[in-house]
Amino acid sequence: MPDPVGARVDRGSPVPLYFQVASRLRAMVESGELPAGSRLPGEAELVGRLGATRPTLRRAVSYLVEQGVLARKRGAGTRVLPPPLARSADLTSLHDDLLRAGRTPATVLRRCAAWPVDDGVARALGVPPGTVATRIERLRLADGEPLALMTNVVPVSVLAPRVEDLVAHGLYALLRSAGHAPRLARQVVGARAATADEASALGEPPGAPLLTTVRTAWDDSGHAVEYGTHLYRPSRYAIEVTLPTGAAAPASA
Repeated sequence: MPDPVGARVDRGSPVPLYFQVASRLRAMVESGELPAGSRLPGEAELVGRLGATRPTLRRAVSYLVEQGVLARKRGAGTRVLPPPLARSADLTSLHDDLLRAGRTPATVLRRCAAWPVDDGVARALGVPPGTVATRIERLRLADGEPLALMTNVVPVSVLAPRVEDLVAHGLYALLRSAGHAPRLARQVVGARAATADEASALGEPPGAPLLTTVRTAWDDSGHAVEYGTHLYRPSRYAIEVTLPTGAAAPASA
């Protein structure tokens, strides 16, 4: 395998050696030299190619694991992960977005039950407290890798989903089939630390930072069709937003 130009570390540079090695490895991933799903070459080969010591290489690999570029799995070595899903801030479902990105979505249904909504969810949906709705809790995977924990509340007057449909299809596809296609939504994006249960489900350490979204969606008639709270692994997921220029620039920023 030929060495790319500038692949070896520069010991005279002020840039830390481990970061130089990590940058070289990331460039090899982005160029396709190390394709998604492939195993990282052995330590001896990489040490020879990059001119780094084994401790420096190991620190670089650990850094790329933290960044979501590589993944370690006992018995399977270190492999290259697919690039994070960059999802535009449109009114689409994660299931549909994964399909469009050429990824393979899968769903683990953790809970599905109907019960009266509490006051907070009732306000979000614009329904009286105690209205019966279906609470759906799912783990969404992409190419077999945990990506998101999703909790959605759907009034039973809008949709009474079947378990097999929730496993095979995205929620928005089911809403469209029921004649309640989401047309407008309000979404709030934030972050918080993972609980022990959430971390275990997503393959993250307890307390790891997670990206959060809270969304209420309405159909053409103005009826709220779902209230969702989702948790995402930030190393595997990003939200892209296009910001148009306003009519006039603000006086200060």
